[in-house]
Amino acid sequence: METSRSAAVSGAARDRTVTSGMVLTALLVPVVAALGVVTSLRVENIDMDWVHRQQAACRHMPFPKMEYVLAWSGPLVGLSAMTICVLLGRWIRRCCGLRLWDTWPGLLAFVCSMLNVLAILLELFMLWTTYNPDMPGSILGDCG
Repeated sequence: METSRSAAVSGAARDRTVTSGMVLTALLVPVVAALGVVTSLRVENIDMDWVHRQQAACRHMPFPKMEYVLAWSGPLVGLSAMTICVLLGRWIRRCCGLRLWDTWPGLLAFVCSMLNVLAILLELFMLWTTYNPDMPGSILGDCG
């Protein structure tokens, strides 16, 4: 009987330890992770638009600088999400004495950051493709 009462008190204490700052920080992790994926996918759109404009103009055009900016921002934003998760874990440990996944905001941030590892790999691949030249070169189409 004593163990169930202490478990109930422990569960109530955990519910009180969740603050609005923790919730906002935990929700920031999936938002920032998704922003990293969106910027990396935007790199592909910019590249395809550039190829189509080159084909329409029948000449080589300068490479868009925005593609470099977005290619670098993808991994940086993805790593920022991981940093936010680590800082949230340290905050929860310092304030509450609990592990990151012992609170529901921490668990949300932890799961999203683990999924973000795959997104960071995508973002790094998109960065690599930005600096990797097209092997056959861009086909300018029928410019005759």
